[in-house]
Amino acid sequence: MQFRDPASVLARYAALVGTGHDEMLARDGSVRPHYRPLIDALGSMADGERDARFRSARQYLSEAGVFHRVYGDASEVERDWPLSQPPLVLDPAEWQSLSDGLVERADFLERLLADLYGKRRLITEGTLPGPILGQNPEFLRPVADQGLSGEPLIRFIAMDLGRGPDGRWWVLGDRTQAPSGAGFALENRVATAKAFPELTRDMNVERLAGFFQRFRDSLYRLAGPDASRIGLLTPGPHNDTYYEQAYLARYLGLLLLEGGDLVVHGDRVDVRTVDGTRAIRVLWRRLDADFCDPLELFAGSRIGTPGLLRAVRAGTLAMVNAPGSGILESRALMAFQEPLAEALIGRRLALPTVATWWCGQEAERAHVAAHRDRLQLADAFPPSAATGDAGPAFDTGDSGSRLVAEGFRLVGQEIARLSTAPAFVDGVLEPRPVTLRVFLARDEDGWHVMPGGFARIADSRDARVVSMQKGGRSTDVWISSETPASPVTLLGSGDRFLRRLPGALPARAADNLYWLGRYAERCEVATRLLRLYAARAGEGQRLAEVETSVATLLSGLGVSIPPADPATGLLMLARQAASTASRIRDRFSPDGWRSLNEIVELIEQAIADDDRDIVALTSQILTRLSGFTGLVRENMYQFTGWRFMQCGRRIERGQMSALIAATLMRDAPPEGALEALLEFTDSRVTYRRRYSVDLSQETVVDLTLLDPLNPRSLAFQVNDLEARLVELPGVKSGETPDMLFRRVARLRVRLETAEAAEVDTAFLERVAGDLGLLSDLIGRRYLMAGPAAPTDGGGPE
Repeated sequence: MQFRDPASVLARYAALVGTGHDEMLARDGSVRPHYRPLIDALGSMADGERDARFRSARQYLSEAGVFHRVYGDASEVERDWPLSQPPLVLDPAEWQSLSDGLVERADFLERLLADLYGKRRLITEGTLPGPILGQNPEFLRPVADQGLSGEPLIRFIAMDLGRGPDGRWWVLGDRTQAPSGAGFALENRVATAKAFPELTRDMNVERLAGFFQRFRDSLYRLAGPDASRIGLLTPGPHNDTYYEQAYLARYLGLLLLEGGDLVVHGDRVDVRTVDGTRAIRVLWRRLDADFCDPLELFAGSRIGTPGLLRAVRAGTLAMVNAPGSGILESRALMAFQEPLAEALIGRRLALPTVATWWCGQEAERAHVAAHRDRLQLADAFPPSAATGDAGPAFDTGDSGSRLVAEGFRLVGQEIARLSTAPAFVDGVLEPRPVTLRVFLARDEDGWHVMPGGFARIADSRDARVVSMQKGGRSTDVWISSETPASPVTLLGSGDRFLRRLPGALPARAADNLYWLGRYAERCEVATRLLRLYAARAGEGQRLAEVETSVATLLSGLGVSIPPADPATGLLMLARQAASTASRIRDRFSPDGWRSLNEIVELIEQAIADDDRDIVALTSQILTRLSGFTGLVRENMYQFTGWRFMQCGRRIERGQMSALIAATLMRDAPPEGALEALLEFTDSRVTYRRRYSVDLSQETVVDLTLLDPLNPRSLAFQVNDLEARLVELPGVKSGETPDMLFRRVARLRVRLETAEAAEVDTAFLERVAGDLGLLSDLIGRRYLMAGPAAPTDGGGPE
């Protein structure tokens, strides 16, 4: 876009808009008043400055690790968050009127859901046909009477809006199951504010934090005195919006929980933590209700919690939103909006929906069949399995037979012609179709609208459906205020600040942190061994016994040696670490996760390059692994989660060091074995400073295995492991130690009192076995054990 001639830029833009409605330009081609400050500011910037500001927003999103997952035919791909510029700006007066209509609709939906899961008068009085309820997969019979309690069944919802050619807003769909996008809207705002800090200030753009603060406070009141008993229930890291779920949990101070983190005792739901089970009172549900409880709902679910609905019925667990609330997403309900609204609130709704006909009635079915050229067919009911965010699909084939055979499952809907909004596409400003998702939260005072929303921009000018899964982009939404926006923070207020320790760590998170430590260390071990092998093989010498032993060790780690491709094995190990880190993004530094992904990308690039230098590649990997280790040590909060990660690192490094030393040295170390052990433990420089240049078996063993001050030695790993273990939950000084602590104490003493001459293959293999047993005991006590599992035992003394 060149603003040297603004008139020609806007004239070109207006020509592309045509006769439709555009958010920025009025009918006469002039810039709408609420857009004028933004357009003037963009026009006053040189191209380089404007591009730099856009890059700063993208850089923030990249550094924060914001991504979404795109599902293909047979795979899933993580993609950087696609932020479109400039923001969508809405007129403040129009927004106030729109907000009133949104609150009215939210109240209507709340009453509708309460009736469908209560007395069902709408069915008995004939306002709503029975099959729309009885045949609907989202009508959950195990909670069929939950509406009789009088408690709100929905507390956080979204609505998808589109603006037609006449400038009116239309409801395209209601999102009441587990609406996504609010977290991405927050990240869009942070990124855009970094790009245009003076504009957001001068235009008095309303802040979003107050909306989330109010919602969080309502969750706290639901939970009662113990506010730590609130969780966000996620489908897991393979969900397309997992980043957002982890972000919102961190932002609001909630536990990020998967179904496996929960266990039901009687009518109570508990969280499995490393310090036993803890009751939980409120769950913000972000997985479809079908998958919540395999005992009463979808039996094939592997991400739910058996018995969860029992706790909901008993009233010991409040769920946001209630299971079954997804029934409000049924498109069939849109066909009866007017009579439903008259019955429930006594008037028509101010916000219309897209025109809809339910094909379960003969006259409506005939109307849809007769007007197939301007209508689309879509499912009348929500699907019974989790789906993406693509919106209604357009039918492409002859669907007349389906209309006759199963018309009650279908609706006909007008094909909405969406308004357009400005978007930079390859540096040029173009009008693109836009939809707006708005969010509402309920508290004791009623419904409240987030001042802004989540706008989606289509990837083509003639798109009918805007989908992030199909290449669409997102943009920030600005609502201006007459007065400067007051600063709002979720950090709390008060005259006195109290530092509090984090709450109990879920066992799943501890498990992932522990194995992240092990996988990262395993990748480093394999990389060091491969560099050792490649350096020796590159010297042109005939492979000796040491190189053969190293090749055997590499094979055990899944890494081949030349002429086979060793990089594929390293890639597998690096992906293990990166994948595990991705599961705990709410507890892990984005820089640390990014450094692991850079290692994956480095190896993938090396595999694509046929003519590569293995020694150089392994050195580059080790440099990045050192950076990862430094980030963990210097940046990660050193509490329970960090301790589990350190335990994993120490066990993996200690066990592998013992096995490698046992393999290299045997009874009579072959030529080059001592140098190889020093090389593997990165102890050459230290050895030369402490001992003579000549190598002896006793001095090498002492430095690499028994010296407690060498951070690469076996003794150092065991000492640090013991220090971390005594800091874990449930350990009380003076009590009789259980098997785990007896084992680690005995291992420490064995290494402290050992002499270099007695360290042989049997000694090292026993140490490796003890470390393996310690790993099993940690898992049994903290990571994989159920509530009734013993904390002692686990093997012979």
